[in-house]
Amino acid sequence: MKKIILLFIISFGLHAQSYPDFKSMRFDENYSVLQKDTTKNNWYKTLKYMPLSSSGKTYLSFGGEIRYQYFYAKNEKWGDDPVDNDGYILNRLLLHADFHASKYFRAFLQLQSSNASGRIDPSPVESDPLEVHQGFIDINVLSDKNSQLTFRAGRQELNYGSQRLVAVRDGPNNRQSFDAVKALMNFGNYHADAFYSHYVVAQDGIFDDYSNQKRQFWGSYFVINKVPFLRNIDLYYLGYKRANANFDDAKGLEQRHSVGTRIWGKFGNWRYDGEALYQFGNVASKDIKAWTASINAGYRFTSVFLHPELGFKFELISGDKTKGDTTLGTFNPLFPRGAYFGLASVIGPSNLVDFHPSLNFELAKNLEWVIDYDMFWRYSSQDGIYAPNTALIYPGDTTDEKEIGKQLESEIIYQPNQYLYFRVEATWFQAGDFLKASGAGKNMFFTGVTMQVKF
Repeated sequence: MKKIILLFIISFGLHAQSYPDFKSMRFDENYSVLQKDTTKNNWYKTLKYMPLSSSGKTYLSFGGEIRYQYFYAKNEKWGDDPVDNDGYILNRLLLHADFHASKYFRAFLQLQSSNASGRIDPSPVESDPLEVHQGFIDINVLSDKNSQLTFRAGRQELNYGSQRLVAVRDGPNNRQSFDAVKALMNFGNYHADAFYSHYVVAQDGIFDDYSNQKRQFWGSYFVINKVPFLRNIDLYYLGYKRANANFDDAKGLEQRHSVGTRIWGKFGNWRYDGEALYQFGNVASKDIKAWTASINAGYRFTSVFLHPELGFKFELISGDKTKGDTTLGTFNPLFPRGAYFGLASVIGPSNLVDFHPSLNFELAKNLEWVIDYDMFWRYSSQDGIYAPNTALIYPGDTTDEKEIGKQLESEIIYQPNQYLYFRVEATWFQAGDFLKASGAGKNMFFTGVTMQVKF
């Protein structure tokens, strides 16, 4: 393995400027541009573009990633989880093959292997030895410079907006996928998706992940770019049906509808991302009335030493106000990015007030230092706190205290090129009055190292 990684490093160092950038969702990459590349062939160029016809329009492309992580946590889940004095290692391998037959047909296959070593009772999100993570076909009905219409069917990743509601879940060891049918449309500055899917449930075995018929997810997502003054606008509707919802004050069949909008972009040294949405529907006999609003902004001081960026994030996320009534106010984040508030925190975006300033320094070329400070409160003292998957961590009836705690996180990120990525991080979570009344309530310390190679 060390020799393979060394070979990648040497090869990528020689050819790092010759190929398209990697994407978060690897099927978004396009290596057909190598058809016109007149430079001498090498093994990596052949890996990325292997022509199967004389015209070169039918071709195969291969790629993947290897990621290793070491983590150590003291007082995990604020002292309520089993003690682990040695830490644990997570590793993930993703391999994909991408087949194109002219510009009208495409087939994509991706395997995922996620393993946990030294972890006490790992979850399927951490350990899923070997699975077909993605396998779908595309039919391009319309494909020209300014207009595209594609129909996609099969197992696939979904990722929309700021990943607050629908994400690939790259932070945890095991990325998530859906068995779905989808239409993708692009017309000038307009992009629209419509989809229907079943969530793919991860299992701790080989080729045993399955499509959960009891978790249906559908919706439409519109993006308008180059809007005067506002820059970019997202508009969306998302529908969700789950057979076995379990909130602090409601259990049973959940059918939830989410409508929202997002305004985002850059203006000079400013970046901004504001989002608001409302949820309605029902859980068993209770009517859903839930909502969230957030702002995430930052300003980069380009004329100051180390080019610091001062960031600011604020979120209001509804919780259930009155226990035992006919209404449920708990917000459901659906399928958000894992480790929503950093890799150390298990808190999910439900029944929450979050105030989050940050600093980002450019220590050198491709070297960043990030400092985050997070403060958490319950939105409603009548509701509990939840994990990102809406699993109830602590119920809300143990105390009227709202303060959950404060979290200080620091990380150094080094990315010498698009092929290599290194991160060192540490987090201190100071438990607040609610955690102290609900469980062991100990302060939590978390540290980790990440190394990743993409090809």
